[in-house]
Amino acid sequence: MTNAIAACILFNTMAERKQRHNINKIFALLEVLNKDKRYDPESYSFVMASLDFTTRRTRRRGHVSGMELLEGIRDYALEQFGPMARSVLEHWGIKTTNDLGEIVFNMIGAGVLGKTEQDSKEEFNNRFDFKATFDRGCKYTIR
Repeated sequence: MTNAIAACILFNTMAERKQRHNINKIFALLEVLNKDKRYDPESYSFVMASLDFTTRRTRRRGHVSGMELLEGIRDYALEQFGPMARSVLEHWGIKTTNDLGEIVFNMIGAGVLGKTEQDSKEEFNNRFDFKATFDRGCKYTIR
């Protein structure tokens, strides 16, 4: 994916969240995408959309904890992608909750998201198993 396309995705995500369009944040995040190629740019857009989903669900503006965000990401992924949620996330390079912590802290480092003193990557370490969480209730028959 080109940087121009990634910039458009990120810009649209920020617009959907009704954030003030801060071009410096977009450029900072583009630098992250250039340095850290582990995750597809869509993964950053998805985390931003999941954050919006989580804050709407909790009816709070501002900060949510790492666990609240993970629960929101899980629920939003299942709502958006159903039984394909794990496959979509894995396609974007997200295989564990640790990956989600890396993405969140990449965005914090870029100045796109904020954090409190209590926030840490450790909040995201192995919080739930993707296979058990996303495949639960999904039954497939191979003929």
